[in-house]
Amino acid sequence: MLKHAGLLALLALMIYPLVWMAVSAFKPAHLILTEPGLIPSETTFENFRDGWHALNRPFSVFFLNSLVVTVGAILGNLFSCSLAAYALARLEFRPRRLFFGITLVSVMLPMHVLIVPQYIFFAQLGWVDTYLPLLIPKLLATDAFFIFLMVQFIRGIPRDLDRAAEIDGAGPFRVFWHVILPLMRPALVTTTIFTFIWTWNDFFTPLIYLTSTDMYTVPVALSSMVSSESQQGIGMLFAMSLVSLAPVIVFFVFAQRYLIRGMATSGLK
Repeated sequence: MLKHAGLLALLALMIYPLVWMAVSAFKPAHLILTEPGLIPSETTFENFRDGWHALNRPFSVFFLNSLVVTVGAILGNLFSCSLAAYALARLEFRPRRLFFGITLVSVMLPMHVLIVPQYIFFAQLGWVDTYLPLLIPKLLATDAFFIFLMVQFIRGIPRDLDRAAEIDGAGPFRVFWHVILPLMRPALVTTTIFTFIWTWNDFFTPLIYLTSTDMYTVPVALSSMVSSESQQGIGMLFAMSLVSLAPVIVFFVFAQRYLIRGMATSGLK
């Protein structure tokens, strides 16, 4: 009984900020920071109406931008990380252990260490204020976490399947495409879910590379709604934040069972 009570108290503590944000989205702007509690004395939908056109363009533009970046990141990770994982888990070559070790070390390297040289490199290529810095690295297997996840999964697939395909004349790529890839579905689904959530909510990377308002993703657009001096726009920020959470929540609800299955069968349980 005490355990359940403690868990419920912890749950209430964790979801309180989300509930407060949802309630504040329906409050008039002048009551958000002055009226305590979760029961508003006044309710309004002006925050949603004003927030949708706050940056002189419909908020759907930023939804579309985020969708383009997120779908591109998902496809890039599925393509590049699965190929890299197959090479590290199945192909025999001398520096394989070294490459896998470098991959694991890169997981522990903070992204802020690399952001300055990456920005200089992409600026020299003329890619600033485009989606290329957000998408091209995904095609080069730069997300080591997903490579590790897929390597662990592929190692659990019997090698007899590879040998049977090789006896029938299949080469390495054909073995990967017809044998390994269809069996990697749980790991691929897990990669898709994590990439969607992380990319949709990513604020720092788009903030660095995107300068035009028409190119903004949802998190960057949300940060532009609030004036740092007058604190105006907090109501619109909460309203649009609530709207922007809907795709993530819907996606997670439908993909939850695949996420749990993928993690349980990928050595990360």
